[in-house]
Amino acid sequence: MSQTITVEGMSCEHCEQTVEDALEGVAGVESADVDREAERATVDGDVDSQKLVTAVDDAGYDASA
Repeated sequence: MSQTITVEGMSCEHCEQTVEDALEGVAGVESADVDREAERATVDGDVDSQKLVTAVDDAGYDASA
């Protein structure tokens, strides 16, 4: 299952990688693709979207499902 969340506050490739790492650290996530210009992350896996938002928020960025 694929889902997309909005991520704000990314300004560079390092930011993208930080968000991607945070998302991939969530149990149930198979992969994550982060696009800072589009301000979104697409995640594959079986996981509750609120857990994804929390992981991104904990990494220092603003996310919403």
